[in-house]
Amino acid sequence: MPGPASERATLSRDLADFLIELSIALHKHAMYPEGHPSLAPAAAGVTRRAELLLEDRSTLSLGVARQQLVIEGVATDAKHPVLAELAGRLHRHHLGAVTFRRGVPVDEVAAVLKALAVDAERRGQPLGLGAPERLRAWVHVQLHPLTYERLELVDDGAPTSERGARAAQLWVGLARAALTAQTSDDQPTPTEPAVIARAIDDHPRTDAAAYDQVIVGYLLQIADELKTAGSADAVALRRRTSRLIRALKPETLRRLVEMGGDFSQRHKFVHDATDGMAVDAVLEIVQAAADSSHQTISHSLVRMLSKLAAHAEGGAAEVRPQADAALRDQVRQLLQGWTLTDPNPGAYGAALQRMARAAPERPAASEGEYATEPDRIVAMALEVDAVNAHVLAAADRVVREGRLGQLLDALAEVSESEGAASEVWARLATADVVRQLATREPVDFKTLERLVPRVGLPAAAPLLDALAAAEARGVRRGLLAQLARMGPEIGSLVIQRLGDPRWYVTRNLLGLLEELSPLPQGFSAAAYLRHADARVRWQAVKVQVKLPAERDEALALGLQDQDPRTLRLALGLAVALQSCPDSAVPVLAGRALDRSLPPDVRTLAVRALGYARTRAALEPLLRVASAGRTLFGRGKLPPKSSDLLAALAGLASAWQQDPRASAVLRRAAASSDPDIQAAADAGGRGSEL
Repeated sequence: MPGPASERATLSRDLADFLIELSIALHKHAMYPEGHPSLAPAAAGVTRRAELLLEDRSTLSLGVARQQLVIEGVATDAKHPVLAELAGRLHRHHLGAVTFRRGVPVDEVAAVLKALAVDAERRGQPLGLGAPERLRAWVHVQLHPLTYERLELVDDGAPTSERGARAAQLWVGLARAALTAQTSDDQPTPTEPAVIARAIDDHPRTDAAAYDQVIVGYLLQIADELKTAGSADAVALRRRTSRLIRALKPETLRRLVEMGGDFSQRHKFVHDATDGMAVDAVLEIVQAAADSSHQTISHSLVRMLSKLAAHAEGGAAEVRPQADAALRDQVRQLLQGWTLTDPNPGAYGAALQRMARAAPERPAASEGEYATEPDRIVAMALEVDAVNAHVLAAADRVVREGRLGQLLDALAEVSESEGAASEVWARLATADVVRQLATREPVDFKTLERLVPRVGLPAAAPLLDALAAAEARGVRRGLLAQLARMGPEIGSLVIQRLGDPRWYVTRNLLGLLEELSPLPQGFSAAAYLRHADARVRWQAVKVQVKLPAERDEALALGLQDQDPRTLRLALGLAVALQSCPDSAVPVLAGRALDRSLPPDVRTLAVRALGYARTRAALEPLLRVASAGRTLFGRGKLPPKSSDLLAALAGLASAWQQDPRASAVLRRAAASSDPDIQAAADAGGRGSEL
């Protein structure tokens, strides 16, 4: 986001350089083993950047969103690949912020990078969900979890879900962005709506554009979250957001809604708020948007909307949902007329007419009469241990209306030996019910996890269908986890679907097979090592190396792949397995000498060549380890580098009997550099590389 002055622009570049340096260093720590020569310089680079930034400030804090970072009140671009990867890694550790303090030493930075490099999803518990002492293990670097000590967004003892953690993250991010210049990291961030509103109202206008965009960005994310969040998870966030909107000064709210005159952003903000926020907040935002768009809402309509809001918030139980839905529907339709110059457009007048004449969706029941509740019908059947067609139809309706979780709770209290419970379970534990749960938005993964073991193998087909159709990454991840828990028994069903022409379906199915250990007998992913899509080839290499008989072919094809990600994976596997197929040596030789490749890729290629035992690998190793001759005709070593150390280690491990290799190793042994000496010693190869 642009700043108002050149000084602000210079600072933003410094901050961006620091974040990029941090992301690259964290990527290296995740990729290389401990002790690798690339790690210490990476940690030192981050420390130097931090020291420069901390010369004129005591602390530096990074707020963490799912794909963005917020630093000094400015949010990074969610489409920036390096910064989005850094934000995503921190978010997967359930961290809300990271704070660096003046005087941070390089050893602390290295320790923090090592802790963050562990994959939170596959190999360990997220740091933010672990012991609090682990986050306070360093003096000058502090990791803050998503939820803070005095923050509770889920009331009444309700368990915190993944969506609840997301809601907490958004609220804390908004609080930290709003109070960025008013709080210190030694104290918890205030999260009361009134405090946040006062900070937004009082923020100086010197950097208003960047600050307002960050605040509105969080409000947009909150509005979007509330559109799909379940009622239990959304109620506290909706209440806090409503209190914040009410506490803002009218001119502040108009300024935020206006967002620099961008009509499309303003329209999206009001539309999303209409879908998710509390009705009183919707009214405040609509009026502010009308002022910003130079539109007019009559006093009569405002009074009518206010009356609907009152019924939606405090009316009778049967009236509240109707009033809530009516208000939101009318506001959405009013938005359609805001592009017109007429302050009283047709849609506006039509909305008034409909609201004046509209009757309730269904007539109120006469006194003493109530609609039959399907939950109550099933509960009574379980109580008296009697089931008929009406009870089973009621169970079907409970499933359709998304309340299966409560019904499973009721069944858990009843012995399955009773006939009623057995019949209801038989009605519920079916592939069709699994399909309904897996395709409903949002997916109720907790209920799905309870039902799938009862259904057994027939549940795999609807789950696989839902996986192929899912568009949201979180849904795909949840479905993959559920399928993986079903075990190797579903392997044959997964293999049958690998012929799907959609690349992402094939990639996901191969990833699922990787999780199903052991792989189905007779299965081979060889056909997918040459797939047209690089993402499928990358996943196929990961699967195929698990088969000892197929490993060399998988490595050979991966090492020859033109896709950088697949090549890097194959190189890492070759080094980890200490295996280099002879057929891949010519290609590896070219990559080891290709100066256009990133240095770490060249080093991996040299290390992989060190495991080859064909003489074709000797020549490139000698070229990397030699730098011509001196004026007196003596051979000399090139300057110290990771490539040189890897080449010397490869020569020392397999080619000591070769005269040319032996001469190079003698020169290395006589070097004054201890790293070069150790690399020339085959025994020191493991510790140095």
